Amino acid sequence: MGMRQQRTQPMGYVIATANMKGGVGKTTLTVNLATCLAKNYGKRVLVLDLDSQISATLSLMSPLDFAKRRKQSKTFRYLIDQVINPEPEAKLTIQDIIQSQVCNLPGLDLLPGDIDLYDEFVVSEMLHQQATALGEQDFETIWNRFERVLINNILKPVRQEYDFILLDCAPGYNLLTRSALAASDFYILPAKPEPLSVVGIQLLERRIAQLKDSHGHETKINIKMLGIVFSMSSANLLTGRYYKQVMHRVVEDFGVEKICKVQIPVDVNVAKAVDSFMPAVLNAPQSAGSKAFFQLTQELLQKL
Repeated sequence: MGMRQQRTQPMGYVIATANMKGGVGKTTLTVNLATCLAKNYGKRVLVLDLDSQISATLSLMSPLDFAKRRKQSKTFRYLIDQVINPEPEAKLTIQDIIQSQVCNLPGLDLLPGDIDLYDEFVVSEMLHQQATALGEQDFETIWNRFERVLINNILKPVRQEYDFILLDCAPGYNLLTRSALAASDFYILPAKPEPLSVVGIQLLERRIAQLKDSHGHETKINIKMLGIVFSMSSANLLTGRYYKQVMHRVVEDFGVEKICKVQIPVDVNVAKAVDSFMPAVLNAPQSAGSKAFFQLTQELLQKL
């Protein structure tokens, strides 16, 4: 079976980056991974920012550019609004909203997030109306269905155009995180080797099990864990006392093959890159952090 034949199948992997706990290096991982895939492997990559902190968006474009796009409604919020509260004539398509070649890198595209992603109340109201119209007694069924298809349907028109679509999820477990997990083939779990971070991993695992369970009777959710990526914090390097305990715990829970061998070191360049609205692997490709991201990208591609 040659490459050409396989190419007709959607090769595109949809991968979510998630952890219930914030501050674990999630966005840095997402944008640097995306950039490496485009730059070093010639892949076509789309980053979707699902966190209302919009750090992924601001890692790839300046606040000024973002403000302009937001004025023109060219953010992910517009696409959600179209689902929740459709206008008869949608003026913008997902193609209009995707910013292509961010950081002047061919193959790297961004679907900008928004500080204001959706209104829970409006969602509930719409689903309630749907339930009433369909004579559906069980509101949960309607909600689950909506959750399962929301991001999936939004991405449908472009899913074939990318080798990778990376979903940067907000910490915690909101509607968009659940919908992102339901739409993904894999998820990557960024973590720090400290006890709370491990709790975040275990919580997410439990939630994903519940998610698969609650959607089991309809289409199966087939998301698999691709790997746990540890990024070091200077505190750990100093004390090291948690490090062994935590690693032991995670190996016990998930098995050693789930833990990525490459760990992301503490690197001031990675933090500084945020100020240039450009990922570290472009901004400081020779730094320790960037080299780790290059190696991690290679490791994750091998896992796939």
